[in-house]
Amino acid sequence: MIKGLLKKDLYNLSSYKTTLIIIILFCAIAIIGTDAINIAPTVICAIVGMISLSTFSYDEISKSNKYILTLPTNRKEIVKEKYILAIGATILGGLLGILLTIIVVNIMNYLRPENIINIDYETLITTAIGGIFCISLLQSIQIPSIFKWGAEKGRIQMFISLFIIIAVISGIYFLITKSNINVNIEMLGDFINKFGIIILIALMIVMYFVSYKIAYKIYKNKEE
Repeated sequence: MIKGLLKKDLYNLSSYKTTLIIIILFCAIAIIGTDAINIAPTVICAIVGMISLSTFSYDEISKSNKYILTLPTNRKEIVKEKYILAIGATILGGLLGILLTIIVVNIMNYLRPENIINIDYETLITTAIGGIFCISLLQSIQIPSIFKWGAEKGRIQMFISLFIIIAVISGIYFLITKSNINVNIEMLGDFINKFGIIILIALMIVMYFVSYKIAYKIYKNKEE
């Protein structure tokens, strides 16, 4: 049944197809035109990843879940499908961002050989993974919020939660910088270079897992 739910959401998202292609190409060219090529995968990842959550609005407007629950499916599959779609879209957005960056840069290098743009592939991939992590954090907060309060109020709750997270992180950073704690920047940099990607992937898995459990618990007890 999850396959059928995915088909339903992908069909709804197909209405974004032309608009999405135009936005992605425009962003890729605009960002690469400023030589800030490493930002492109993050921006494209954000666009694709967050558009996948618009399926909640379609479901809410059409009240499709009331009908879906009369079919041989259950609330766990509905929640699981939303996470599969969100995770898949986020990863696809990151990969698409890397691919488009490489393609557009090579085209621009061909058209203007006097101004060659060199791609640092390691930095490009690292930035893309960082972008995927950021979108994963947003989705992990927003999906349970949407199941709890609906598409519109869920977005508001997500921004409030995100503001709180940023405030807490900023507060911790401020306390560290104002205290007498000595941080070995070189050692910290080496640690991040060695284990940064592994830590981000592990955190993403934990975030999605915890978020899924919360979202399912909310939706299981919610009346349609």
